[in-house]
Amino acid sequence: MSRLIAVLLVSVTLSACSTVPVTGRSQLNLIPGSSMLSMSAQQYGTFLKENKLSQNQQQVATVKRVGSRIQDAVERYFASSGLQDYLKKYKWEFNLVEDKQVNAWCMPGGKVVVYTGILPVAQDDTGLAVVMGHEIAHAIAEHGNERMSQGLLAQLGGTALATALSTQPDVTRQLWMSVYGVGAQYGALMPYGRMQESEADHLGLVFMTMAGYDPNSAVTFWERMAAQKGGKAPPEFLSTHPADATRIANIKRLIPEVLAKYRK
Repeated sequence: MSRLIAVLLVSVTLSACSTVPVTGRSQLNLIPGSSMLSMSAQQYGTFLKENKLSQNQQQVATVKRVGSRIQDAVERYFASSGLQDYLKKYKWEFNLVEDKQVNAWCMPGGKVVVYTGILPVAQDDTGLAVVMGHEIAHAIAEHGNERMSQGLLAQLGGTALATALSTQPDVTRQLWMSVYGVGAQYGALMPYGRMQESEADHLGLVFMTMAGYDPNSAVTFWERMAAQKGGKAPPEFLSTHPADATRIANIKRLIPEVLAKYRK
């Protein structure tokens, strides 16, 4: 029986594999895209109702301007690859929220929030393009779906996953909040893995370059982020995120290739 379950899980896993844009990495996505978009729209709306939107019109305009340029770059990238239908159900939104957290995020469907606390680190449009390009890349690469899929496999084991999604919606919702639980205390969220972070750095560089921003600014941005931590980050082998020095070195290595392929 256990062997049969293993075979079924392998079958489901293989059928649910997809490919990450730009990098070409195979990933496991078990959650239907329609479910991800539906939950995203609902949770994003709830978040905006429960949090204070910035009234600083200049900063709000900056977030929307940079976001729109990144959106245009993403759409052009997919159109050039004949994959424009991939984004057909995206309904982009860019909002600035009053919060001291040095953070930003993007849900599936292009639902973006930038916290005012990250603006001093971003400093200008180009720095903000690094932030938004990176966060949008996480959504484009379906890293949230991948993390939820891994959680489903861990929690439900041999249960038929298609059945579980319909008969155990609470499990799916709980996993959603563990992945996108915006507003939760630090440490409560399921972190992105090192590979996903590096992948978002790569895709983010592509998108910001296509949008007309200088990808070299990503180096100085992450140097400022490293300084912001005050040396409190854990060693790389204890962290799911790349160490700052590793991340910056990888970005420097990617920049010449990105500029050669994607500069306007």
